[in-house]
Amino acid sequence: MSGLDSALKPRLKRRSTFEYVSWVVCILVGIGILSSVATNPNFKWDVVAKYFTHESILRGLMLTIFLTVASMALGTLLGLGLAIMRASTIKPIAALAGVYITIFRGTPVLVQLIFWFNLSALYPNLSIGIPFTDIGTAIDTNALMGPITAALVGLTLNEAAYMAEIIRGGFSSVGKGQIEAADSLGMSGAMKMRKVIIPQAMPSIIPATGNQVIGMFKGTSLVSVLGVAELLQSAQLIYARTYETIPLLIVASLWYLVMTMLLSYPQSKLEQKYSHTSVRVPRRARKVTLTAPEGIAR
Repeated sequence: MSGLDSALKPRLKRRSTFEYVSWVVCILVGIGILSSVATNPNFKWDVVAKYFTHESILRGLMLTIFLTVASMALGTLLGLGLAIMRASTIKPIAALAGVYITIFRGTPVLVQLIFWFNLSALYPNLSIGIPFTDIGTAIDTNALMGPITAALVGLTLNEAAYMAEIIRGGFSSVGKGQIEAADSLGMSGAMKMRKVIIPQAMPSIIPATGNQVIGMFKGTSLVSVLGVAELLQSAQLIYARTYETIPLLIVASLWYLVMTMLLSYPQSKLEQKYSHTSVRVPRRARKVTLTAPEGIAR
């Protein structure tokens, strides 16, 4: 059994002199940077501590979290629909989804946000009603498309295009034999999608979606150009009044860093759970002794 035990043990890598020297250099550089940052009075760490839990900063943080969660939820649902349309055998439907994905992935999200905020310049009023009748109502686009609404619409529609490609890639990872087996059982298209394709595509979709969540949280800072008082805009409003630009930017950066670290932990767990290539090696193998039926050890 010694051969089995040695096979289960992880390989030991001999550390070289260069590795030890690299550790020493990195530690010295890190200590130098931390010392410079901690002792430089221009960073004004007392101001950072004062505004880190300021009411307006926390309110902006809550709005940032809301935009992230809402945009990701709506964008994922819309992206799922677009991915199904893209995989459709009906050419016009697949082409329509392809055009949508191309447009929203091919233009900057900042331009899209500004476009939706100024939608009333193109359509001052939107009419909702029954065609060829007088039954309907008009909606003032300028009143409807406020800053937060424009931010939510812009982020959602842009995220839907990226999620559609992520989900479509997950669909492509499902083996052709699985789909043929579902067809042989007489499953309908909806049942095949719900029972076969989506469950098997999840291992490829979930880790990439975790990256999108982190990217969306940081991407919400773009809505500050619309006047939305999210985290960055809240910091900007404060330093526009106090002229303490650097400390307030540090406050916003620290909150982005903290939230990104909090989101990275469940993402790493999901990646470990759904990774196709992860190989788990037991830390310690139990010794197994084979015995004969009479209890005599072999």
